[in-house]
Amino acid sequence: MNNKNYLAFPSIRIKSSHMNIMRIKLFYLYILLSLICPTFLKAQSIPVGTPMLEDAYRRDQLLGKIDSSVSFCSRPIFPTEAFNVKNVFDPESDLSIKSWTKRKDVSLDFDHNKGHIELLPFTWTNQYNSNYPYGWNDGLMIPAKGFQTMLSGGFFAKYGWFNIQLRPEYVSAENKDFNGFPKEFRDQIWYEYSEIYNFIDLPEKFGNGKYEKLSWGQSSIRLNLGPASIGLSNENLWWGPGMRNSLTMSNNADGFKHFTLNTLKPVRTSIGSFEGQIIMGTLVNSGFIPFDPLRRFSNNLLYIPKRNEDRYINAMVVTYQPKWVPGLFFGLIRSFTKYHSKKDSSYQSLTPIFYSMDRKFDLTSGNLVPDYSDQRVSAFARWLWTPAHAEVYFEFMREDHPQNWRDFFLQMDYSRAYIFGFRKLIPLNKTKGQSIQVNLELTQLQQTNNDPTIPYRYLYISRETTQGYTNNGQLLGPGIGIGSNLQSLSVSWVKGLNLIGLQFERYVHDNDFHNFVIKDYRHNWVDLTISGMLHWSWRNLMFSSELTWVDTYNYQHYFTPVDPTDTSWWAKGKNVYNFHGNVSLSYRF
Repeated sequence: MNNKNYLAFPSIRIKSSHMNIMRIKLFYLYILLSLICPTFLKAQSIPVGTPMLEDAYRRDQLLGKIDSSVSFCSRPIFPTEAFNVKNVFDPESDLSIKSWTKRKDVSLDFDHNKGHIELLPFTWTNQYNSNYPYGWNDGLMIPAKGFQTMLSGGFFAKYGWFNIQLRPEYVSAENKDFNGFPKEFRDQIWYEYSEIYNFIDLPEKFGNGKYEKLSWGQSSIRLNLGPASIGLSNENLWWGPGMRNSLTMSNNADGFKHFTLNTLKPVRTSIGSFEGQIIMGTLVNSGFIPFDPLRRFSNNLLYIPKRNEDRYINAMVVTYQPKWVPGLFFGLIRSFTKYHSKKDSSYQSLTPIFYSMDRKFDLTSGNLVPDYSDQRVSAFARWLWTPAHAEVYFEFMREDHPQNWRDFFLQMDYSRAYIFGFRKLIPLNKTKGQSIQVNLELTQLQQTNNDPTIPYRYLYISRETTQGYTNNGQLLGPGIGIGSNLQSLSVSWVKGLNLIGLQFERYVHDNDFHNFVIKDYRHNWVDLTISGMLHWSWRNLMFSSELTWVDTYNYQHYFTPVDPTDTSWWAKGKNVYNFHGNVSLSYRF
C-alpha cells in the first residue's frame, strides 16, 4: 500500500481520491450556514480541572443563575455558547472593573469581528508529597514523591467558523524514590501482583530521577456549526456527573489526541434537550516497568513485557433531559479500546460504539468470535433541584462483554462499579451571596464476586490490550485506582469564586487484591484524610490550594506491629503518614 495516497489521524485512513469531493461538500455547507446564521461562534472551552472556574459554574446552576438544561456531564464546557457569557474566565462578570489591564490590550478583533485573538490564562500548579505518591485528577502530572510543577498558557483564535485553542502544558517532577510494593511479601503474593500489573500500564514509579514532559495540553482546532463542533483535540475529557471520580473518562491522565464531534450547548427538540460527544483517538504507552523485572517465581520471570503498540479508542457520551422534567438528566457512555493493528477500515471496526453489546458466536464451532477489544458501558442520572439549590447523581458501569442480554440481567453486578453523589447549597440569609456548601460522594470499584464459578475480574485491566484502560501510565477513569473505594465529604463556605472548606475522606486501596490474595482483614490498606481547601479570587489572580494530611493504615497492604513481641490478633499496627499539597495560581488577562 502506498502511504502517500492516504491521510491519517489517528490511524484513520481516508482515500485522497475522495478528498476533493469532501472539500467541495464542506465548502457548500460553510456557505449555507453562513447564510442562515448571522453570527460566528467563539467556542472557547474551560479545560477540565481548571481551578475554581468549573466548580463555580456548576454552583451558579444550583443557584439558578445560569441555564439549567446544561448537564455538566460532558466536559469541557463551552460557556460562551452554553451560558451566553462574554468572557468564559469571568463568571462573575466583574473582571473588566477589577482588572489591572484593559481587555482590548490582550485581545484583538479584526475583519468586522469575524476574527478574534486573545491570550488565555497563565496557570502555575505545584504539588508536593512528603512520603509517597498521592493525589489524582491532575492531568499531565504524575504520581510521585517530592515536588512537581506544571505550567500552562497560550492563546485562542477564531475566524468565522474556525477556532484554534493552543494551550500546551509542561510538567517537571522530582520523582524521588519511595517504598513500593513490599519485597518482604512471599513469592506467591508477588506472582498474584504480577498477574494484575502485567495487564495494565500503571507503573509504580515513572522512571528514575527527574521526570519532564511537554504536551499539547488543552489544545484543539475546530469547525463550529450551530450547536455542534467537529475537529481535532488533545483536551482532557470528563464524562458523567461525578465530581471526585468518573468511571469512564476523567482528567486523571494527561489528554490524548482525538477526533471529536460534540455539542457546544444543549440541542433542543420537542421532547427535550440533548448533549453528547463522539471521539476516535489514540492512547499511548508509558514505557515504564511496573515492578522489579528480575523477580522470579518457580524459576520463571514474573514480568512480561507489554506490546509496544499504541491503542485505538472509540467512545461516546449522550445526555438527555426530558422536556417534562426540568433538571433531570439521563445519560449513556460507551468506550472501546483495541490495538491499532487489530482495527481495519470497516465501519464496525472504526465505530464499535454503534453496535450491539452482546458477543457474537461462530455457529459452526459454537465458540465466541474474537473482536480483540476491551469495552465498558455506563449509565448515569443527575437530578438538579434549583429551588432547593441541590443536586443528586448516580453512575453505574459494567465492564466486559456479557455473553448476551440474559447474562447481563442475571449478572449485573459482575464487573460493575458505581458512583453516588449529593450536593447542597445553603444560602446564608444575613449575608447576601454567601452559602454553605455540602458535598458527599461515594465511589465503589471493589467487586462482589458472588459466584465462585465466574473468574475474578479486576476492572480496567485487559488481556486483549495489556496496557488496560490507561493513557501514558495513568487510568483514564477513576483516579483512585483499580479495586478501590472512596467515601468523600466536604463542607465549605462559598461566595462567587471564593471558597474556604474542609474535606474528609476514607480511601480504601485495591480491596479486590486484598480480598483475593492477602485475605487477612488486618492488612486492609486504608487512608484517612483531612484537607483544608482555599479558593480565592483577587482582580486578575485566582489562587487555589488544597493541603491534605494522610494517615495510612497498612501501607501497600503490609501489616507491621508497633511492638514485634505483641502476638495478639489485634496488635497495634504501624501507620505511615504523608503530607499532600496542591497550590495553583492563575492570571486571567
